[in-house]
Amino acid sequence: MKSISLSWIALVVFTTSIFAQYDTKMVSKAVKNDIVQTAISAGNFTTLATALTEAGLVDALKGKGPFTVFAPTDDAFKKLPKGALDNLLKDKEALKNVLLYHVVSGNVSSKDVVKLDKATTLNGSDIKIKTVDGKVMINDSQVTTADVQASNGIIHVIDTVLLPPTK
Repeated sequence: MKSISLSWIALVVFTTSIFAQYDTKMVSKAVKNDIVQTAISAGNFTTLATALTEAGLVDALKGKGPFTVFAPTDDAFKKLPKGALDNLLKDKEALKNVLLYHVVSGNVSSKDVVKLDKATTLNGSDIKIKTVDGKVMINDSQVTTADVQASNGIIHVIDTVLLPPTK
């Protein structure tokens, strides 16, 4: 009788430890990176990450949100006129203005974006949204990847840096 109860105790302890490990794995999979971490881990947003750091916006985009970010890739930054990025990196206010022009408050998924014709960005100016031949355009930039989920919002990858209207 004693060996049966010890066997039951051993089985319960073993089973509990397996489920505890399973639960830990499930919880860690459910936790997502924030927008900044998600962009950095993608590997093709190093210029954007540098610009966010220089503008002092990293902590803001790591905040609670939710935010919708239209994120230009490194290739998108290469399309800027020669010297434009260097000039922006030297002018923190202009850089901040450009970067905030890529962010909309709220969690705007692709199914919501296509219903809009404009959205107000965090810099206060509107971006134009339209669908052309099944492609979503933000101003003159095409969304190349939509609905990249992050813990504090959503990222839509774009192929051109958005430049806000001059005031």
